[in-house]
Amino acid sequence: MNRFLRVIELIIFNSRWLLVPFLLGMIVGLAAVLYTFIVKLIELIVQLRVVVLDEVIVSVLKLVDLSLIGNLIVIVICASYENFVAPIDPKEHPNWPGGLIGIGFAGLKQKLLGSIVAIVAVNVLDWFMDIDRSADNVKLTWVVGTLLAFAVAMVILAWADRLSTASENKGS
Repeated sequence: MNRFLRVIELIIFNSRWLLVPFLLGMIVGLAAVLYTFIVKLIELIVQLRVVVLDEVIVSVLKLVDLSLIGNLIVIVICASYENFVAPIDPKEHPNWPGGLIGIGFAGLKQKLLGSIVAIVAVNVLDWFMDIDRSADNVKLTWVVGTLLAFAVAMVILAWADRLSTASENKGS
């Protein structure tokens, strides 16, 4: 029976390698975001002489949005690989950014939620830049409510993580 349990444990533990295709798929998604970014940037440059300032600002906000999405994808790829597939030794990779190595689950949650709040904030700014054409109190309420909900969720998550860390440190 002990040998049977060892085989089951080995299968379960090695199943983490099934995450690798997902991570590779996210890299393909990152390339798609890069392609979209380049297309939007070229459109902005081509239309720069005839576009009004408000439209330039909206276009730049869309580029910022795509950049934040790209950052989010990279964070998820690196943290998922390190936490679930194989550890990364920072000593072997001294030039790698510290923000991508050693992200625990709590840190990943914070970074994910922070990125999502930033993305939503950029979209809210984009919507506000176009408020003259699309003034709608119901939509305004939903947009601001969504932003506030994400911001409150981020604060609650940070508070919960801080309490959890404090109780772990107190116990040891």
